[in-house]
Amino acid sequence: MPLEPQAPVPRPRAIGHEGLARAIEILAGRNAVALTGAGLSTDSGIPDYRSPSAPRRTPMTISQFLGSREARQQYWARNHIGWRFIESRSPNPGHRALATLEDAGVIRSVITQNVDLLHTRAGHRDVINLHGTYRTVVCLDCGARTNRALLAKQLEQLNPEFARAATIDGLEIAPDADALVKDVARFRMVDCADCGGILKPDIVFFGESVPRPTVERCYAEVEAADGLLVAGSSLTVMSGLRFVRRAARRGIPIVVINRGGTRGDELASARIDGGCSETLGALAAVLL
Repeated sequence: MPLEPQAPVPRPRAIGHEGLARAIEILAGRNAVALTGAGLSTDSGIPDYRSPSAPRRTPMTISQFLGSREARQQYWARNHIGWRFIESRSPNPGHRALATLEDAGVIRSVITQNVDLLHTRAGHRDVINLHGTYRTVVCLDCGARTNRALLAKQLEQLNPEFARAATIDGLEIAPDADALVKDVARFRMVDCADCGGILKPDIVFFGESVPRPTVERCYAEVEAADGLLVAGSSLTVMSGLRFVRRAARRGIPIVVINRGGTRGDELASARIDGGCSETLGALAAVLL
């Protein structure tokens, strides 16, 4: 999730039923790509990054993670608690409506900025996880990949009382499975079993670049589509906004659904200021 200057987010246009009608008109008979963000998963109980109820802390950057063992210890202690919360979440009506649209051929594929795998669990067949997923861990030295659940068992053996103690004060979870917990100094980490290298969740940290093959695959999907549906993303960072800009340059109509303004509003053919679950449900009810 690359860092970049925070441009002012424009105020949303007033749209009401007119915006929904325009979105239906655009998507009817098309084969569109969906681009989704954290706002789609809020109805599953996973907070986003920028709404008023979002956790008020800055996510750890890749430079911080690599810069010190203490930073990695802090991250893994918090992730040890947070990943189970993400694992316990279920797809919401917005995920299911989008999966239904894929089954009907209205949506050809999903590009998601989320790492929660809720699209896959909702039944989507073609999902590009732009920022990776929380269920895999990668060694930064030898490239070996580990299942997150397997790593959790090792961490539990090394820190038998940590999870219970950490939940006493309640949890504050970020979309990347980062839980705000106290007293992490005693938390014991695990290094790569193959080479002793640094382990990192196989997700794109802030300040880190999305792998180029993934970006190119997303561009290809956008260019092969005849519509782009953005759901639940403020498009604040370039990792998602670039696909909206590519669609606009190709003359591909764009529908944006989000609570509050986005950086792609001026490129949108239709803009709906509303929740993803109810809006996608309404779109599916009409288009199907």
